[in-house]
Amino acid sequence: MIEHKDIVISGGGIAGLVAAAAFGDAGFDVLCVDPTHPVTNRDAAGADLRTTAYLQPGQAFLQAIGVWPLVTDHNAPLQVMRIIDAASPDLVSKDFDATDISDAPFGWNVGNWDMRDVLLSRIASLPNVVFESGLSTTSTNTRSTEARITLSDGRLMSCKLLIAADGRDSAIRKAAGIAAKRSEFGQLALSFAVTHAMAHDNISTEVHKGGGPFTLVPLPDFECKPSSAVVWMDKILDIQAMQALSVDEFNAEITARSAGVLGPLSLITARTAWPIISQLAGSFYSERTAFIAEAAHVVPPIGAQGLNLSLGDIKALLELAKASPSSIGELPMLKKYHQARRPIAQSRMIGVGALNRASKAEGPAATRVRALGLDVIHRIAPLRRALMHLGLGTR
Repeated sequence: MIEHKDIVISGGGIAGLVAAAAFGDAGFDVLCVDPTHPVTNRDAAGADLRTTAYLQPGQAFLQAIGVWPLVTDHNAPLQVMRIIDAASPDLVSKDFDATDISDAPFGWNVGNWDMRDVLLSRIASLPNVVFESGLSTTSTNTRSTEARITLSDGRLMSCKLLIAADGRDSAIRKAAGIAAKRSEFGQLALSFAVTHAMAHDNISTEVHKGGGPFTLVPLPDFECKPSSAVVWMDKILDIQAMQALSVDEFNAEITARSAGVLGPLSLITARTAWPIISQLAGSFYSERTAFIAEAAHVVPPIGAQGLNLSLGDIKALLELAKASPSSIGELPMLKKYHQARRPIAQSRMIGVGALNRASKAEGPAATRVRALGLDVIHRIAPLRRALMHLGLGTR
């Protein structure tokens, strides 16, 4: 027996779950599968301790598909982006305020564990969407009229459109023969959450000192104390050394690395690390298949570009499907998706990669260049506003 769906989504990370909610909200019959069971408690084993800043376009999209109203109690607005060069003798600091370009904050920060919980709740409210964990796609076979998928429990599925949201090492992309160009940076990103003595005042702070940025992103208060998520990018051996420290030793190190901008920092979660790479698929589609999120592109976690870029993929694919529901998954639709999204992903990958290389550079010359560049960008108002719009994806 072959079961039929309009859309099968392989991968139940945040991007896969957003795609399931989005296409389900539009009335399509959707199955989303993932080999792991989603963890929605940040204290549970296997929790994704990263947070995501949902920039204005991404937040608007989540609002439109009925997801954002469910996270109103789980987000912290990002009103100001503060960049500090702690390698400079005088601690150069520049603020970029959202009021320069908008009446709304740049974005809103949400824990990945909370967003998973919200997405599962939204999916459960949609009768035409099924999410099954503990299942993976073991093989795919496409033809001009449909995709056929074998699941790990032996079931056979057919669909008009297969969405590969199965990550940077996408088995579906590899099986389709689509290569991906990958660049290594020799860095790890360490992710965790902290409380601190001073209020963050909805300011996201990037502290640069060579090796990579140390970024404090506002979170809602934790046990009545100000709290922030941290992403610390640095050389692999340095991050591994930080992971091995006791909590007290680690608190001292992160307080020093933050230049004390929020006072003493105290770790409140586990520490997780992952490699920093850039990666871009040669094509964002194959027969009856669309690649989204990290199956299509990977960028370093700077400027909240990664998942927001993925939300743009889903939005573009959804708009094409809604414009012609009877032709979802057909070659002209998939070509339009590729033409719309790959150039944007490529430009973001190049831009974020350049920012990362500038941030990780060490030595007096690199410090002077960073300080000069930051001053020029901040001082020239039209340039400052243009770059803020570009970072948000609103221009």
